[in-house]
Amino acid sequence: MRWQTALSALVAAALLALCACDVEPPKTALGYTENAKRAYEEAMQTFNAHNWVEAQSAMREVRRKYSYSKYARLAELRIADADYEQEKFPEAVHEYKDFIRAHRSEEEDVAYARSRVAEATYAEIPESFLMPAAEERDQAGVVDSYKELRAYVADYPNAKPTAHLRELVREVTARLVRHELYVARFYLAKENYDAAVARIEYALHTYGASDDGQPAAGGLEQDALILLGETYLKMHKWQDARQAFEAVVRIDTVGPNVIRARHYLEYLSQRGA
Repeated sequence: MRWQTALSALVAAALLALCACDVEPPKTALGYTENAKRAYEEAMQTFNAHNWVEAQSAMREVRRKYSYSKYARLAELRIADADYEQEKFPEAVHEYKDFIRAHRSEEEDVAYARSRVAEATYAEIPESFLMPAAEERDQAGVVDSYKELRAYVADYPNAKPTAHLRELVREVTARLVRHELYVARFYLAKENYDAAVARIEYALHTYGASDDGQPAAGGLEQDALILLGETYLKMHKWQDARQAFEAVVRIDTVGPNVIRARHYLEYLSQRGA
């Protein structure tokens, strides 16, 4: 019957229209980016309020839903930043390094992540009055910090964080040198002169002056050379001792180390050495 056919056609058309109303229109690239930006900005409100756990959760959602946008990349950095701000430095370092490996072409963001790695490794160095003196402790963490700091300063000499990180380089370098000299003095007290010389020379060669303007041996070069000269005196290696003391005088013309070096040089002259 014609009326039944017409009715069926009308019902079918109505169903199609209803289905069409339930179908979400395809997302455009612009709409995707705007939604990603909006979600990231909302997450940043939580981040800026220092609600770190909630902020990380929101940032992970941005990364999950908008993984093809730049906001997913920024969310990764903020997740690491939240751990850094909570002083969860091992977690933060791991996250920053993951970011660096995954986004090598993003130079600005990689530079930021590397500066934070350098800062975090420095912050991990333990400082407590309940612990042994700094030069007596294991220096593995200090060595890690030294490497990260030096690498950043070398790769980004004109970056904004570099001036501050150079100061940290000097601090960790001095700490490493003090450790080497502490060990050298231990060997010297045991009359193991060769071992003492080896530790002093290692400090001078490893932590000597660099192209980035850092003072040689973290500012302890004269201390190291005086100790080296004194060790050579005990070994009766007069010429080696003279060279060490003369090096002190070449570095500067004033100061207690220079006075000591001049006295030793006078002593060697009197001996005809």
